[in-house]
Amino acid sequence: MAYEYSDLVAEAKGWATEVITRSWASEAKLHDLLNYEARTPESLFSGSSSRPLIIAFLGGTGVGKSTLLNRLAGQEIARTGVVRPTSKEVTLFHHTSVKITQLPSRLPIDKIKVAEHSDASKKHIIWIDMPDFDSTEKSNQQLVLEWLPHIDVLVYVVSPERYRDNKAWQLLLAEGGKHAWIFVLNQSDRGEVEQYQDFINQLHKAGFNNPIVYQTCCVTDKTLAQIDEFNALEAAMQTLATENTVRQLELRGGQVRKAELSKVLASALDVLGSPASSQVLIPFWRKQWQNFEGLLIDAMALPLQQLAEYYALHSSDLSAKELDNHSSHKIHHGLWDKWAQARLEDALDALIIQADSLELPIAPIKQAIQPVRENAQKMIADKTLLSVRKALINPGNVIQRALIKVASVAEIILPIAAMGWVGYQVFIEFYEASLAEIPHYVGVNFAVNSAMLIAIAWLFPYFLKKKLKPSIEKAALKGLRNGLLGALQSIELEVVERIKQNAQIQEDLRQQAEKIMSACQEDNDNLFELPENSPLERMLL
Repeated sequence: MAYEYSDLVAEAKGWATEVITRSWASEAKLHDLLNYEARTPESLFSGSSSRPLIIAFLGGTGVGKSTLLNRLAGQEIARTGVVRPTSKEVTLFHHTSVKITQLPSRLPIDKIKVAEHSDASKKHIIWIDMPDFDSTEKSNQQLVLEWLPHIDVLVYVVSPERYRDNKAWQLLLAEGGKHAWIFVLNQSDRGEVEQYQDFINQLHKAGFNNPIVYQTCCVTDKTLAQIDEFNALEAAMQTLATENTVRQLELRGGQVRKAELSKVLASALDVLGSPASSQVLIPFWRKQWQNFEGLLIDAMALPLQQLAEYYALHSSDLSAKELDNHSSHKIHHGLWDKWAQARLEDALDALIIQADSLELPIAPIKQAIQPVRENAQKMIADKTLLSVRKALINPGNVIQRALIKVASVAEIILPIAAMGWVGYQVFIEFYEASLAEIPHYVGVNFAVNSAMLIAIAWLFPYFLKKKLKPSIEKAALKGLRNGLLGALQSIELEVVERIKQNAQIQEDLRQQAEKIMSACQEDNDNLFELPENSPLERMLL
């Protein structure tokens, strides 16, 4: 599937916006991507199946760009003169049948001059005279930069005195691959052969293996010795004005632009940091938390003991309802004091510092763990309160509670059994005495022993129950400790989970960018090939 360049730019900018929204980077760091140029020559003719070739004259002040356009037009359409800078506006020269539907939105209308002609042989070309790029007028440079995305072929005009001008040369190097190039050494009547050859050598260094260079002379009275290849220049431009050539330039320009977009996006990916670095944070945090947890448990031993004593002293007044009231919550909130909060924040800050040292964006991880900072006290209070409530409702362990139940039953059954046995013995003794010739009774010893048996049958389970009864203080302390440990574990796991979520967001953003980059490269794997040393091949960098 072939992806439209404008769609890829829109996706890349959308990705950059999401990265900024999620705080992974600032607008300044993604400035190049956010402001990446999406316009192309064909965007001036939206909805049109075929369009003219757009050729622009580009060069420094006084090299004769406007003179060449006037010579093409056969009339004075572009302003010339000795005042510098001469060209302060964009001049469009095209056939009357050509309609430009989408002028660049950032271009002022008063900076565009339009001249039309009715020559059918020049119907398929739009010529543009660009402002002098090297002038002191910043607006001129901006005007050139605004129009460059809409150009197919750049006619780079120099003069013998100014063919090494740095500003225009830097523009050539920056824009080289996006356009086809024709080079003109104008005012050849004032030049030397060595200058012409040096200019070609400079183009070789810029990457043009066999550049097309014309020498022109625009003086009125030319001698036979003066070189003027203007007719060849005009013919070369006319040769390019075919639908096939325009399509080839669109394909080549699109491929170059997509490749550059891929490079800019690859560079922008650096703001996310390394995925491996995100994985390092988890073991670092666990080690950091292990030290913090040991310190905190030792420091909170006294507050836990004091709170357990409070529950023991008020055990007779406590009920399940009272365990849920505001005062109980307030007491448990007091467990997590400023010192504990400060130690937690030290541990979290160490995590952020570690992320920064690993060259990871710290804003997302800060936002991710901020709820942990804010909710730590509430989590400690809720967990300890719930745990102590469970401990006080069911104090002791399972065996202890089972023995207490057995003792409670025995406290009733054993005295009753003892009294039944004593009653049975008394009944038997009276029965036997009634049958004997000489009556006899159970006696004092029997009465004492029977009382002792009944007392022991009651006292044994009673004392056993007393001894097995759990300590309210110990039960509360155990519940508080379990609650504290559970809360600390929850905090640790929540931070780990937020680190994982942060790493997942990082990976999702990376995959989105790589998908766009892959789409940019998809068409570039099969670049169209031009015949070697053909005119169009020589014009491309």
